Amino acid sequence: MASRSGFIIKQAGIPGSLVLGVAAAGGLYTAYSYMQSSTSSQPRKIFGSGMAGSLTLQQIEDINHNTKRLCFAFPNAQDETGLTVVSSVLTLSWPKGSLTPAIRPYTPVSNLSKSGFIDLMVKKYPGGKVSTHLHSLQPGDSLFFAFGIKAFSWIPNKHDHITLIAGGAGITPLYQLIQGVLNNPEDRTKLTLIFGVNTERDLLLREEFESYAKRFPDQFKIVYTVSKPEEGSTVRKGHVTKELLKEVLPARTDKVFVCGPPAMESALTGKGWGESGILGELGYKKDQIFKF
Repeated sequence: MASRSGFIIKQAGIPGSLVLGVAAAGGLYTAYSYMQSSTSSQPRKIFGSGMAGSLTLQQIEDINHNTKRLCFAFPNAQDETGLTVVSSVLTLSWPKGSLTPAIRPYTPVSNLSKSGFIDLMVKKYPGGKVSTHLHSLQPGDSLFFAFGIKAFSWIPNKHDHITLIAGGAGITPLYQLIQGVLNNPEDRTKLTLIFGVNTERDLLLREEFESYAKRFPDQFKIVYTVSKPEEGSTVRKGHVTKELLKEVLPARTDKVFVCGPPAMESALTGKGWGESGILGELGYKKDQIFKF
């Protein structure tokens, strides 16, 4: 999903002049990248040093009524992402009617250790020029990728137990973190995911989460809460509230990661990064909470 552009760019310490420079260089680098990829067979880290370049859309998967998973191929099957947990990627696109490129960060949902491709999950928003443009892409079309942005430096086994609270499209960075932990046999960190959505079809990556829960029953726990569940559904009904967290949070959790709509984040953490909001009321300190 697209992360909040201004927030991630600010958090990464990227000056506005550099962002404009990236946009200006996009067209030139696309041509350069194409020439390089067509003449070199040496594997490389796509999001290593310099700009990644233009990648070709290889496959599209419809996830639900408004979300697609887009698989972009690297120039060579041996090429690696070069990204670490947790990272996003900065993209440039030219939506219909736009005179200048639109810049958006997205959190990859594919396994970062896999070679040859990268997957983005894109939700189409009403009136959203970029999401509408990306949903219109067909296999063979391309998207320009600038570079990777490290959102959080994960250290395996630094924490005994962490809690991840997601709302809607905010699931993607938390999913990347979950993958990074559970796909690493050396990382014993326990994880509790609390995922709040409007309807059950908004439970993105549900199959992947439930597969992890079956494979790692002692390490990974999921709690879904749905505002408008289907009739006869077994999932919990409601929002992410103080009462819910008091009930499902583990007795001991070292760190809480939060990503979701602004209203949900404000309710959980208060304004800014202060020790307020629901999590503050439950005793969590500022340095125990991280918002993507």
